[in-house]
This record gives sequence, structure tokens and C-alpha cells, in this order.
Amino acid sequence: MGSKSLGHNNIFVRPVFCLSLLLLFFREQASAQLRYSIPEEVKHGSVVGNIAKDLGIDIASLIDRRFRIVSASMDSLFGVNENNGDLIVNGNIDREELCSENSACLMEIKIVVENPLEIHYLVVEITDVNDNAPRFPENEQTFEIAEHTSPGMRSKLHAARDPDAGINSVRTYTLTSNDHFEIDVRQSDDDKIPFLVLKKSLDREQMSEHMLVLTAIDGGKPRRSGTLNVSVIVLDINDNRPVFSQDTYHVTIQENVAIGFAVISVTAIDQDEGVNGEIEYSFGKTLSRNVYDIFELDNLSGEIKVKGDVDFEKAVVYKIDVQALDKGTPPLSAECRIIIKIQDLNDNPPTIEVTSLSNTVPEDTKPGTGISLISVSDKDSGVNGKIILSLTNGLPFELKPTYKDNVYSVVTKGLLDREMVSYYDITVTATDCGEPPLLTSKTLGVQISDVNDNHPYFLNNPLELYLVENNAAGASIFSVSASDRDLNENAAITYHILRRGGPNDMASFLNVNSDNGQVSALKTFDFETLKTFKFQIVASDSGTPSHSSNVTVNVFLLDQNDNPPVILHPVSTNGSAEGAEEVPRNVPAGHLVTKVRAYDADIGYNGWLLFSLQEVSDHSLFGLDRYTGQIRTLRSFTETDEAQHKLVILVKDNGNVSLSATATVVVKLVEPKEAIAASDVKSAVTDIGDSGMTFYLMITLASVSTLFLISIIVLIAMQCSKTTDISSKYLPETNYDGTLCHSIQYRSGEKRYMLVGPRMSIGSTIVPGSNGNTLVVPDRRSTSAETESLVQQSFCVIGARCFVI
Repeated sequence: MGSKSLGHNNIFVRPVFCLSLLLLFFREQASAQLRYSIPEEVKHGSVVGNIAKDLGIDIASLIDRRFRIVSASMDSLFGVNENNGDLIVNGNIDREELCSENSACLMEIKIVVENPLEIHYLVVEITDVNDNAPRFPENEQTFEIAEHTSPGMRSKLHAARDPDAGINSVRTYTLTSNDHFEIDVRQSDDDKIPFLVLKKSLDREQMSEHMLVLTAIDGGKPRRSGTLNVSVIVLDINDNRPVFSQDTYHVTIQENVAIGFAVISVTAIDQDEGVNGEIEYSFGKTLSRNVYDIFELDNLSGEIKVKGDVDFEKAVVYKIDVQALDKGTPPLSAECRIIIKIQDLNDNPPTIEVTSLSNTVPEDTKPGTGISLISVSDKDSGVNGKIILSLTNGLPFELKPTYKDNVYSVVTKGLLDREMVSYYDITVTATDCGEPPLLTSKTLGVQISDVNDNHPYFLNNPLELYLVENNAAGASIFSVSASDRDLNENAAITYHILRRGGPNDMASFLNVNSDNGQVSALKTFDFETLKTFKFQIVASDSGTPSHSSNVTVNVFLLDQNDNPPVILHPVSTNGSAEGAEEVPRNVPAGHLVTKVRAYDADIGYNGWLLFSLQEVSDHSLFGLDRYTGQIRTLRSFTETDEAQHKLVILVKDNGNVSLSATATVVVKLVEPKEAIAASDVKSAVTDIGDSGMTFYLMITLASVSTLFLISIIVLIAMQCSKTTDISSKYLPETNYDGTLCHSIQYRSGEKRYMLVGPRMSIGSTIVPGSNGNTLVVPDRRSTSAETESLVQQSFCVIGARCFVI
């Protein structure tokens, strides 16, 4: 029960809602329209009224504004003077062609005013001019009346038609003066129907035919008239005429009824018998042509059927006169009127008219901005013609009603973003309130134009550039690319380097191509003087105002093998005996003769030095450690060995293109007594250096300088006691695995050098944050100035660089 009640209520709620909207429409329309009145047949160029003045538009601003008549077919009848805003007549205005006979002739004109966009409605009433005379459908009408017919018999005459309206239409009828007939005019709806009334019985023997003239006169000034010749033939008696059950029949049918649909059956009764009582039915002769096209009458049964299309939008009501005529002599007739009302059905979908449309909308358009005006209409009436308009859901647009019903503006309701959606298809759907409802859709295409609302951006920030040193000056070293989500000039990006100034600003040595982002170096960079730097590139678009963004480029210079090894020791490389290494003849195999000290400013493999013997006088006497540069004896010396030997040492780095240097070492063999002092000092220095006992070395040197003669015996005893210990240090280390490199720190004057070789000393420490793998050795210099080199053994990781410390 509950569900049935709910459905019943919905049936009534929707029509009531639509009807209320319809009433609101007529109230607003009446208050918003301009109204003018002109007579028909007015001359071309006549001024109807000043639209600009009546709308409150300043005439001085008409230069920038434009009036357009957008109503269909109205532009052929009316025009607007662009200079002063006058509405003028452009065509022939015939009220009888434009409007129906007895209704007010109102012409609705839709006018659009541009800059800014406005739409206005005005109504021009076409008043009637008496330019048409009444006219009868036929020139002659004949009646047959039996003699002795009682006075008062009425016969319907043809009614005259006058296309004019109001007072200019037919106002009265007159009949030529005679003794037997008079005219009687009856009002039927809006029509005046003349009847011929018999006021005195006829006598066929006196006059068998009466010739009369009926004149129809309108109310215009001057008056116009039309005539109908009426012929009355007097017949013998047929004293009963047909009689309809009622004078007027009312019936209602729906439009679009099927062909053959029975509308009504009329029946007339004749009291006569035989032929005088047989009746035939026919349509009246004054009916409109469309009645004959839509309806048909069975002349025997009096049934009226539909034979054409019944369309409410073409005619709302039909008035049909039906005549019943018997077959008597003379025949008698009777007439009735059938009024057929057409009930509207919802058979016409709404129509959508786009009055104006902005096809392109900037993406920074504010919410509430109008982009289109839309008019909707429906040929149906009442609830069936009431329209509900809607837009596609989920779009940043909405409908706003205007002061006139069924006219809407499409406005933005949210912010637009071209980078998210660049084009919208807005589907407008108009649905009427009929049952079932009919709908029509129309799609509006709106392009969102670009605004410079996006900054250029880099995919990665910061960027890292690994640049090999010794780059060619002026050559391209890097390329940056920024993107911008905008279009055209808003996305056209130019580049420049941000220069901060100052002595440490490397940006001054760089240049960037403003069009493609190619970065070139204006100078050659040297890894040995600069390891890393950074700079910033600014990407700017070409929009107004311009937007920009920065990217930081961190540059890391990569080492090239561009520095040859530098040999620090031995100093003498000319092969002379000066500065020769003196070695006692009685040293055992493995004795450290000397150590070639060298360094390379490069790092990694480019700075990893290898030593080799390029020339040697006796291969059986000396051996060279390829990693440490130590020259040791391979065997004990004999009496037959030469007293002096020359060794050419090749020092080579491990770069892809290896660089090298050579040094000549001269070894002079001396007798133990000659070399004992130098040997003892050297051994002591070596031992102290190897054991890290710098403190003891300082005490020893001080003792030697003050008590040389007294302590010589003590020093010899100390050296003898350490012979075993010293000899063990010259032996190759058994735990060397080839993964470390040996380094030697060397002091000359105020400078200290670190030399690369395999192995590591626990006395060396790596300083965090230092360049490469630089080692810092504890400073153990004595307080007094030293004129000799102090050698200390230490170790570093493979690839460590050799530095002056």
C-alpha cells in the first residue's frame, strides 16, 4: 500500500512543480520585455522605437557595441540602426500573413548586444489596418423553401470572412429590402453567423423565386463590404425538416490519434416518412481547408473519423458545421456545430539554441565568468512544454538562469587548469516535464587557453658532472634541459648561469647557450689545483611575467695522467762518483744500498709508481724492489767485483699512457774501515727510522756532536750489538701480500715529501677530509736544524698520492 501511494503522489508532484516554474516564467517575461506597437503595412525604414534609449544604453558608447537580431525570420522584417539604436522596419509587414485572424499579433524579437554580451527581448505588436474587405466563400447561395412554410423558419447563410481583426472585421449584415425575408445575426464564439428568417409565408403561385443580396459590412474607416447573392426557390410542401439532438457538440481527442479513429457520430431526426424522412449528412461549405484534410464524414451515418494527422501544435480546436438534409421535395435541412478540442501530448522534444559561445577560455578565468548563452524551447504546451536544463556532471561549469525563463548562461564554477584538462566537451541536456519525458542534448566544445602559471623545472636537482681535467677551452662539457608544462612562448626556455662574483666563483669561467642549455668551459681545469666546484644555472620561460627556476651543478674533476714522476733521491743522475752510495765490501746479501725516492702529482693508478732497472753493470750484484724502489745486494761482494757500479733506474707510473723518469745511481764499494763511520751513522739512522725511535736519534746526534771522540767506542759497541737486528730489517718481509704500497717520508729543509710504494706503516694516519689518500706523518724533527735527510718508513693504501708535506 505504501509503495502505491508514493507512486501516485509522484505523478502529481512533478507536473505541479513544472507548472509553478511555467507561471514564474510568464511573470518574469511580462516584467522584462520592451513593448512597441506599429500598424501593419507601415513603410520601409519607419522607426519602431529606440532600443538603446529604452534599455538605458548611452548612445555615445554605441561605437564599441553592436546590436544583432538573432530571432529566426525577424531579421528580414526588422533591423537596428548601429548609429543611434533605432529599431526600423526592413520588410513588408502584413498582419494577416503573420498572425491569425482574431488574436493579438505579437512579434517577439531577440536582440544580442555585444561588449559586454547582453541579451534582450522585445515585443512588437502589429495593429490591424482595415485593408481587407469582407468576403463570402461563394458568390451565390440558393435555398429551396416550400410554400406555406410557417414564418420564422431560419436558414443559415454563408458567413463572410474578413482577415482584419477587431473593429475592422465583419460587424453587421444587411439584406435588400423585401416583404418575405429578414436577416438575423447570431454570435457563435467569435463569429457572427447570419440567418435568413422567413417573416411571411411564401406563395409559389405569386412568386416562384426570390432574388436577394446579403451585404457584410466591417467596422473600419472607411468601411468595406462584401456581397452574397441569395436565391430562394419556392417549392411545394415538405413540412418537416431534420432536427439534431443538440445545436452544438463538444468532444476532446488527443493529438496523434490513429487514422480511422471515430471522433463522434451526430444524428438528426426527420418526422416525415419515406423519401422526405431520409437524411444525408455533409460538412458545411464554409469550413477551413485543413478540416477536410484531417476529418471525414460518413454521409449516411453521420460518423466523423480521422483521416489525417492531428497535431496540437498546428491547431488547438476545430469548429465543424454539419448539415442534415432530407430527400423531400423540397428538401429540408438542419445544421449543428461540432467543436473538437485537441489534447496535447508530449510528442515534441525540447530544442536547444546556443545564442553565443566563447570557444576559447583562459585558464586563469575567475569562477562565475559566463562563456555561453543558451535558449531552450518546446513546441508542446503546459507541463509538456516546461523544460529542465542540466550539464554534464564533474565539469567546472554550471548553469545560471537569467531574468527570462528558459534562457541560461553557462558559467565557470571552479578554477581551470590547462595542464590538467585542455579541452572540455560540455553536454547540455534539456528534459521536458511530460510523461514520459523527452530530452535533447547538445555539446559545446570549449578550449582552455594557456596562461604562464608554471615554472620551468629540472628532472633532477642537484646535477653531478664528472669532468676530466685538461678539457679543451671553449668546448662543450655538459648539457642541461628544463621543461615547462605551459605552451608556446610560455614554455620557451632560455638559460643563463648565475654569477655571484668573487675570486672563488668558477661560474665566471663557464658559459651556457641560452637556447639549448649547452654548457662550455672558457678555461682548462687542472685537477691538481682544483678538485670540485659547483655553479647554478637559471632556466627562465618567455611568458609575461616570466618564471624561472635554478639547478645546482656539482662538478667533480677527474684526474688525468698528465704529471710525470719526479725523482727526489738520488740527487745525482749524471753517473759521476760525486754523491755515490758507498757500500762496504763485507755487507751480506740483502743489504739496503739506497732507496730511490720519487713522487707523482696524479692520484690513483696515475700516481702509482713502479721501479725497474734500465741499466746495471752487474745483474748478479744488485736487485731493485719494483714497488719500494729499494736497491739491495743480491750476494756478497768479492775481491774481483768492480769498485764502482752504475745503475740506471726507470720510474714509471700506471696511467693509460704511462709517464716515466730516470735516475742514475752510482754505487762505490769501499773497505769496511773507510765506510765504518758513514755506515754506522747510516745504520743508526735507518734503525731508528725503522723502529720509529726519533727521540733516541736526537739524543744520539747530540752526543755525537759534543763528545764525538769520547763516544766513538760506545757507538761502535752499540752498532755491533744491533747487527743482528739490523740485518733482519733488510730481509724481505714474509707477510707482504702485494695489496699495499710502500711510502717514504722525506724531509729536505723545510719541506717533507711522501713517496709512494707498497706496504703500510702503523705509524701513519689518514686524515679525514684530506685530498685523495694523503698521509700525515707525526712531526718528529729535532729542535736543532738538520742538514741531513730523515727517512721514515710508512705505508699507504694502493693508489695513494705522493705529496710534499
